[in-house]
Amino acid sequence: QVQLVESGGGLVQAGGSLRLSCAASGRFFRTYTMGWFRQNPGKERDFVAAIDWNGSSTIYADSVKGRFTISRDNAENTVYLQMNSLKPEDMAVYYCAARDGRPSPSYIWYGYWGQGTQVTVSS
Repeated sequence: QVQLVESGGGLVQAGGSLRLSCAASGRFFRTYTMGWFRQNPGKERDFVAAIDWNGSSTIYADSVKGRFTISRDNAENTVYLQMNSLKPEDMAVYYCAARDGRPSPSYIWYGYWGQGTQVTVSS
């Protein structure tokens, strides 16, 4: 199995940037698709971005395309989400997730989750 721990969240002004990190432990990290999702209280968990095991395929939600970049460093067992041009609507708890399969925008296919990191964007 894979254990995931997010970091890098915090408070940023609209238009600013943050880089989230997700540190993974486990023998199978390098074979897993990794994803980022975000969620606010009482709302559905929304897809943000995903990347396949070797970084050759990425997908993004339309709302973040062109502003966010997902990447991974398998040697360091870490996946990143670079967030630029942040907007107030980006404010959420961001979760790192892993699945044994292709990148997918549906959270139901991801079996491993971190505890989340809060991103707050001030206007």
